[in-house]
Amino acid sequence: MHPKALLDAAAELTRRVLLFDHPADAVVSRFFREQRALGQRERATLAETAYAVLRRKLLYEHLARTGSGARQRRLALLGFAAPREFLQQALSAPEQAWLADCDAQPLAALPPPCRHNLPPWLADGLRAQLDADEFDALADALLHGAPLDLRVNTMLAKREQAAQDLQARGVTAVPTPYSPWGLRVADKPALGKLDVFTRGAVEVQDEGSQLLALLLDARRGEMVADFCAGAGGKTLAIGAAMRNTGRLYALDVSAHRLDALKPRLARSGLSNVHPAAIAHERDERVKRLAGKLDRVLVDAPCSGLGTLRRNPDLKWRQSPHDVQELAQKQRAILGSAARLVKPGGRLVYATCSLLPDENEAVAQDFAAAHAEFELLNAAELLHALKVPDASALTTSAGHLRLWPHRHGTDGFFAAVWRRVG
Repeated sequence: MHPKALLDAAAELTRRVLLFDHPADAVVSRFFREQRALGQRERATLAETAYAVLRRKLLYEHLARTGSGARQRRLALLGFAAPREFLQQALSAPEQAWLADCDAQPLAALPPPCRHNLPPWLADGLRAQLDADEFDALADALLHGAPLDLRVNTMLAKREQAAQDLQARGVTAVPTPYSPWGLRVADKPALGKLDVFTRGAVEVQDEGSQLLALLLDARRGEMVADFCAGAGGKTLAIGAAMRNTGRLYALDVSAHRLDALKPRLARSGLSNVHPAAIAHERDERVKRLAGKLDRVLVDAPCSGLGTLRRNPDLKWRQSPHDVQELAQKQRAILGSAARLVKPGGRLVYATCSLLPDENEAVAQDFAAAHAEFELLNAAELLHALKVPDASALTTSAGHLRLWPHRHGTDGFFAAVWRRVG
């Protein structure tokens, strides 16, 4: 595609994602369905351009004020994910001069929002938890894409063998630093074409998400529930940890999301997983399981702000009001899920949020209202599971707290309890 046509397409895609009426990945996918003539390299350039604008929206909007022409074109120019030499062919002389001036702007001299590219309410919420240097490190980490993490399906392969199989196809993968199941891939290979993926030996899953499944520590022959299973990434990890024995319920209010589990489940070789769509957290199917389960994972619906490396549009689509609404929903879901746990059983509450309102505050309220549950120390649990440097992954209160800038994972929180009464 000629540079001018590709820039025009980038500007249009940028306009669409900045409407914020749908998740960015859905907008990009729909755009590509409409533009079927685009090649793989062109699609990559367009997607990366749109995501660059979402990541650095405040910076690019600040710089764009000095330019001329359509706003979405100026933003697409600033975020264009291709060599400048290629882009120059699509620009007028004034645009070339303007872009060169923008590229030369020293970032340190610009206002703080242009450096951290976070909405004020979110920046304040993160600053309240971190010192100035750590806040800057986190903000910088959130401006870069996440690596590709894979979970090795230990039912079908060992981690070393899976890494060798990937290397044989030209894909370099190294063990993740914490999860015993994880491999980290530097590039973005076409996994769907690799035998190691199609036969179910590996699945895409962030290392932090793997650690949540590990914390549940599901055993052979147990009755277990993934209470908000979604597309089933953690469900599959739990099922493999159970060695395909016992009974694992994958519960979710979205039948559509559970449908996405089906092909992954078929690849995994697991037969102990039982997906079930429920109407709400008080569904009759849930009531029938009350007091019967050995372990329950509540990976609650949340703001997703720990995944900004992958989903940068969330920082513009979420609001403080949304977070408060989600926190109330999280409390209700956790309270209902807790009823499923039998005496001696384990309950794990988790989110992929960075905000205490969805994390520590929910866990503290649950603990205050449920004396029959005692908090377990996540560091001790992970240490027993041979996770390296487990204390670096947890807080003084005993919660799991993962940060992109510290641990190289998405942002996650987890609290773990045992039912004692």
